[in-house]
Amino acid sequence: MSSSEPTRSPYAPYVPHERHDDPRHRPVDPAVSLAKIAVMTALMAVLGAMPGIPVPLVPAPITLQTLAVMLAGIVLGPWRGAASMLLFNALVALGLPLLAGGRGGLGAFAGPSVGFILGWILATLVVGLVFRAMTGRLRPGISAGRVFTAAFVASVVGAIVVLYACGIPGMALVAGLPLDKAALGSAAFLPGDLVKAVVASLLAAGLWKAYPRAFR
Repeated sequence: MSSSEPTRSPYAPYVPHERHDDPRHRPVDPAVSLAKIAVMTALMAVLGAMPGIPVPLVPAPITLQTLAVMLAGIVLGPWRGAASMLLFNALVALGLPLLAGGRGGLGAFAGPSVGFILGWILATLVVGLVFRAMTGRLRPGISAGRVFTAAFVASVVGAIVVLYACGIPGMALVAGLPLDKAALGSAAFLPGDLVKAVVASLLAAGLWKAYPRAFR
């Protein structure tokens, strides 16, 4: 008996048509990934062009660059986000004045901010891992509220807890401060970093509603 439907081997696995339309299963163009890494590195540089805010008794300024660390992990994911911070560190080491206050060169890695600067790589990785774990790689139909919550938690865990764990010992070592005093002084960064976590979460939720493909 003839049929208009194509024959399929009974041993072939069944793959639903929806899988081919699901953006999670589409291959990511390497050129697109490189472009996104470059854009996030550029955002980090732009935020570094804004002057840092000095903190009394703390030899490291408050900067806006932590916001880019949060967004890199949330939007690019753990590995591409970390790659953007690694590229940024490499450009700073080459002498580009991309840090707050126009600092750059290998001397920046000998200053009291070295733990924070290098810690951006690990912090971004953790932000991305926590965010993806909480959103299930952003399934279609996920609410913007859940994206906001996941982005906020990821930003606090990665860009505050992990970053401080990297930055405070580095500050204590280079500046010759007791660890407890370096930690107490770094508490001045906390209110601003919490505000940046809220801003990053709002931006992530808005981007998810307007252009979810940006997270691929």
